[in-house]
Amino acid sequence: MKTKSVLTKRLTPFLRNRSQSYPALLNSLKVQIRKAQIRASLSVNRELISLYWAIGKIIVNQQKTEEWGKSVVACLSRDLRHEFPEMAGFSPRNIWRMRSFYLAYTRDVPILPQAVAELDGVNLPRPVAEIPWGHNAELLERLKNSSERMWYARQTILHGWSRNILVHQIQSKLIKRQGKALTNFHAVLPPHQSDMARELLKDPYNFDFYHSGRKPRNGIWNPVLWRTYDGFSWNWV
Repeated sequence: MKTKSVLTKRLTPFLRNRSQSYPALLNSLKVQIRKAQIRASLSVNRELISLYWAIGKIIVNQQKTEEWGKSVVACLSRDLRHEFPEMAGFSPRNIWRMRSFYLAYTRDVPILPQAVAELDGVNLPRPVAEIPWGHNAELLERLKNSSERMWYARQTILHGWSRNILVHQIQSKLIKRQGKALTNFHAVLPPHQSDMARELLKDPYNFDFYHSGRKPRNGIWNPVLWRTYDGFSWNWV
């Protein structure tokens, strides 16, 4: 009974002050956790987009030097899916899209001011590396101009657009209403409660890429359990 009494005395100040300070503290921690989740998912996403860029570059270069035909992509798809069965990104269609992705920012690139270094016709532009692969696929299929793709990629990050919202903005020709001037890209996190942030955390390409080859301890393929074993949860608090 004495121990219980001592514990009660110790908790009383906390319980008394909780109504004033604890909710603010909890909300602050939630925001920090969500931002950390977004940073982690963005890091995984950048690696995946860089990988797809590299694969596209290899295919383009091999087609030039080794005269690869279309059948090679089918072979690559078969062999990569055999080696990485958990990854969803190695279908023939998606591998061809990687090739198109690389060419989209290295071929027929307009001459821009030197200050705009992201679109140089050689390197992976930073804005498109910051958005999910599904968003990039929409930019490839719906826009022919690399500068316009860059503009929409930046707006997607700034406003945290979902893939559907991005498609709507392209279809409504938002760029015509707001202008398409390109300036240097300054990396920012998408709003942590935005649609894009949620899609990043749930993106199947990122998830399959990050967890490829990993099995949970009990041998069951369960994505929810995988997140626990990795030491953090990708779910929203």
